[in-house]
Amino acid sequence: MKVMIAGLFLSGITAFPIETELSVLANLSGAAPGYIHSWMNTVYAAVKASNQAYPFLSYGTDWLAFAHIMLAVLFVGPLRDPVRNIWVIQFGMFACAMIFPLAFIMGPIRGIPLFWTLVDCSFGVVGIIPLYIAYVSIKKIEHFNRRGL
Repeated sequence: MKVMIAGLFLSGITAFPIETELSVLANLSGAAPGYIHSWMNTVYAAVKASNQAYPFLSYGTDWLAFAHIMLAVLFVGPLRDPVRNIWVIQFGMFACAMIFPLAFIMGPIRGIPLFWTLVDCSFGVVGIIPLYIAYVSIKKIEHFNRRGL
């Protein structure tokens, strides 16, 4: 759970300074294959231009950041009372699974390159592992509690 909380919280707070982070990433991507470097520069240029002309659009990523932070708080429940809050773990596993249809449907519609769609999907793969481990552990606790052990 602590891994999920930390991951969600960090992904939340890092969404606020997105233009600065993209600038650094675009500069660092020079050592990456050309298509990755080109994509990072394109994304940075788009965010920079949007922020200059329409800064209110970044308010959407501010809300995205807020949502990630609030989801991190949600996962405190299973730390405090795992059996009672197993639904949070189930919700997290469902969210991890739903990354795939979102990425593969909306990615092409939004012009996202396949390699970046796969990067996005990796969050679902990486996220579901600790959640599944937690789920199995909670089920064992629940089983032992029922048996009075």
